[in-house]
Amino acid sequence: MLDAHFLGRRGFGLAAASALGTLGVVAGARSQPAAPEAEGMGVSHGNAAIHQEVVFRAAPARVYQVLTDPALFDRVVQASGAMQAMGIRPSRVQMSAEPGGAFSMFGGYITGRHIEMSPGVRLVQAWRSRAWAPHIYSIARFELAVHPEGTKLSFDHTGFPNDDAMGLATGWHAHYWVPMAKVLAG
Repeated sequence: MLDAHFLGRRGFGLAAASALGTLGVVAGARSQPAAPEAEGMGVSHGNAAIHQEVVFRAAPARVYQVLTDPALFDRVVQASGAMQAMGIRPSRVQMSAEPGGAFSMFGGYITGRHIEMSPGVRLVQAWRSRAWAPHIYSIARFELAVHPEGTKLSFDHTGFPNDDAMGLATGWHAHYWVPMAKVLAG
């Protein structure tokens, strides 16, 4: 996940954030997303939590599969372009299929463990960025529900360092939702 601090150190700054889009539309419906704003990215006023909702044109079971199958999620990572932008050596996604199992993605920049796995319904992860202090883990919760256009994914992220809120919010959109829509469409 690209965060604002990392982008700034790599010379991307606000230009990278400007390339990201607003939420609330069917994922993949726009080819050129508009620049995000804190309110439109689902960041709480106290930066203690992120809530985002996105609709994918696929069944809940398929969306869950993309989130939990290492080969499919590796396609999401590759489609995001994050590892190239961050200068991270490419490596395959590693992901356990069991609750309590570990995952490592984006070249090991994102790691954690699955806390709850309810196929087609919910995925809850203890999730961390390599940029955080070793003891910091956040909670990422993906809730899936049938929607007239496919699946509504309601996402909540809590417990992260407050300074990372906007970078995480834009990162979820750019490095998860947009490339997931592409993988699900293909």
